[in-house]
Amino acid sequence: MLKLLLALTVGVSLWNVAARAQDKVYRCGNEYTNMPTPANSAKCTLITQGNVTVVPAVKTPPTAPQAPAVRSDAQRSKDADARFILENELKKAEARQSELRKEYNNGEPEKMGAEARNYQKYLDRVAEMKSNIQRNEADIASLRREIARLAPAVTR
Repeated sequence: MLKLLLALTVGVSLWNVAARAQDKVYRCGNEYTNMPTPANSAKCTLITQGNVTVVPAVKTPPTAPQAPAVRSDAQRSKDADARFILENELKKAEARQSELRKEYNNGEPEKMGAEARNYQKYLDRVAEMKSNIQRNEADIASLRREIARLAPAVTR
């Protein structure tokens, strides 16, 4: 009988503690507490619906640094093909740039037909030429970056 009474007393005590723990729960920002402090009580609100279950975050172990990837023969072949294509495009863009600069003639290209009578047409064509040169320069820079990106990776 004594054991039963002791077990019943312990059970009631545990139930009472659990019931008190869930009596009033406050949410203070991202933190949940039973007793808000005076410093954070202004931003605390009482939770009235349901029980709150807090699950601690799982800490993942730090990962070891990855070794440099070794390229397969298929990847090397694809990279070589891409480099070949990019280098051909770069040669074409550089040839086009040379032609554009020659035609632009340092901002004073030769006037054509109607431009002798209409100076605005001439100015518009010069502005278009300058724009084409700038666009082509950006293309050349982009192609050079892509070729540099395809530099051979470290292999083991």
